Amino acid sequence: MRIKHGKKAVYFVNLINGMDEVQKRRTAGFKALEIGWGGISEVSKLAGMSRMTIAKGIREVKAGKKGKPERLRRSGGGRKRLEEKNPRTLEMLNKMLEEDTAGDPMSMLKWTNKSTTRLAEELTRNGCRISYESVRRKLKEHGYSLQSNRKSKENVSPSERDSQFRYINKLASGFAKNGEPVISVDTKKKELIGNFKNPGKTWKKNGHPEEVNIHDFPQLGKGKVVPYGTYDIAFNNGFVNVGVSSDTAEFAVESIRQWWKQLGEKRYPKASELLICADSGGSNGSRNRGWKYFLHKLATETGLEITVCHYPPGTSKWNKIEHKLFSFISMNWRGKPLISYEVIISLIRNTKTQKGLEVFARLDEKEYAKGKKFSDDVMEKIPVTRHRTNPLWNYSIAPIE
Repeated sequence: MRIKHGKKAVYFVNLINGMDEVQKRRTAGFKALEIGWGGISEVSKLAGMSRMTIAKGIREVKAGKKGKPERLRRSGGGRKRLEEKNPRTLEMLNKMLEEDTAGDPMSMLKWTNKSTTRLAEELTRNGCRISYESVRRKLKEHGYSLQSNRKSKENVSPSERDSQFRYINKLASGFAKNGEPVISVDTKKKELIGNFKNPGKTWKKNGHPEEVNIHDFPQLGKGKVVPYGTYDIAFNNGFVNVGVSSDTAEFAVESIRQWWKQLGEKRYPKASELLICADSGGSNGSRNRGWKYFLHKLATETGLEITVCHYPPGTSKWNKIEHKLFSFISMNWRGKPLISYEVIISLIRNTKTQKGLEVFARLDEKEYAKGKKFSDDVMEKIPVTRHRTNPLWNYSIAPIE
């Protein structure tokens, strides 16, 4: 029976505080046995007793020991605390922690990059003998705890992020009002082609699951695909260029070019501008020279002035293509092995929603070379105009007449 916080817990603590050390540990041991699994930890936290003392009490209870021993320590007797026995040890430990400590200076949360064993060994070498368990106890007393990494840093201030979202919305609304195309682009997760397990479930006859490979080794498949998507916000249509090579800037721009040739040019015959909303990294990154170089070639071919707005780092999920196109493609092919290029193209094309989403797809078998370099002289010839609002993320590229 566990000790719940409240009157019973207060009663138990008051009860054992009035006992001598033998009665106290045996009563604590008895209560730990009564609780069962986790009893030692629970009694230790409640009574402030060490686990070793409670374990000794359990052994004595199990052995049936009764009464007081012939020799009983006076109150306050026993081994002295570390800080009383050797104050220098505690001083050295604090100094070592200051040198190798990180944390939030505005809170009590701290952590150290040294293990308790290493700290104990270093203290012992300096003449302060101490066990790693004592170091662990002292770390807890000083507000330290074991910590793992947590993803929370976006490296972008809230004001910059907010202003960028507002600016994207303002430009997109203006383009749409003038009948100019607005597209959202991104690369979907690369997929292995072959008889591999695909997450999710699909309806099958009971006892007839689709058999797939046990291991997802690339050499067991037929290659990989790189789906690059273009989502037309006004028409609620998606276009996916399924590449078989690398996710490069040239491939990204070629995907947009294919969308324009097959869909965009017919839908926007009077267009003079194109707004592209993209992430800040990858093949369409804001710092990617190749992205701007090939966009300039596209602008010259089409006669369109291309404006690009990048989402701030860490906010890619706000890109419309993620939840307006890619999420539905993943739902459509869940639980189905992507055994061939034809199957992937078919599954993408058959993606539909109740709100009228249509998706077009093509296979791009061209090889795109990685690592292409673009010199400063080449980049200086590209007519890029940075916007006043967040110029790193917003710019326009004019065609050369």
